[in-house]
Amino acid sequence: MSLIKIREVTKNYKGGDGVVEALKTINLEIAEGEFLALMGPSGSGKSTLLSVLGGLNPPTSGKLIIDDIDVYALAPERLADFRHEYVGFVFQQYQLIPYLTALENVMLPLAITSHTAKEQRDMAQTVLDKVGLGTKSLRLPNQLSGGEQNRVAIARAIVNKPAIIFADEPTGSLDSKTAIELLELFQTLNQGGLTIIMVTHNQENLNWVSRSVFIRDGVLVPIPEEA
Repeated sequence: MSLIKIREVTKNYKGGDGVVEALKTINLEIAEGEFLALMGPSGSGKSTLLSVLGGLNPPTSGKLIIDDIDVYALAPERLADFRHEYVGFVFQQYQLIPYLTALENVMLPLAITSHTAKEQRDMAQTVLDKVGLGTKSLRLPNQLSGGEQNRVAIARAIVNKPAIIFADEPTGSLDSKTAIELLELFQTLNQGGLTIIMVTHNQENLNWVSRSVFIRDGVLVPIPEEA
């Protein structure tokens, strides 16, 4: 069953030399429970497509349907609620708050929920345990390695129990050993039912996903042998 459907999506930006077509008539379906890799060279449109899929970047034309919801037809307030309910984001630079502990960083998405302060702490601690950082919950980001900071970012993304995780080059700044540990964690989360969509330029990462698609010049194309 398709959890995500993207129909005839285009995305244009106004540039100094006129209009830049970042996405050109994209059609894509993603099944519930997939671990999908989105590949392409720099400037191909893959991060733009990820932001459209994540409800962060309205397309110029076309539709995004998630769980039978026409996402960009929602009012702004409802769209924010939708993102909070359905999706989690993991970025290459982690975007952790430096003066908050790992636990406090993971609690941030819970601040606008009805959970009590104790419930929020317990939920954050549970997901930190899940990603292997239960004993380091009181450390600040600068007291953690890059891989550990990435795990905090993942814990923050899943603390609300979203249906979908969007990850933009999550292994891009990691050494190979730490990258494999991260991909193993993603695979475990995926096996637990999470749908994961990961932008990557590393062909080795394809060993961990269930499907991959390739984008070039804003168009989905067959994956080249040298990708």
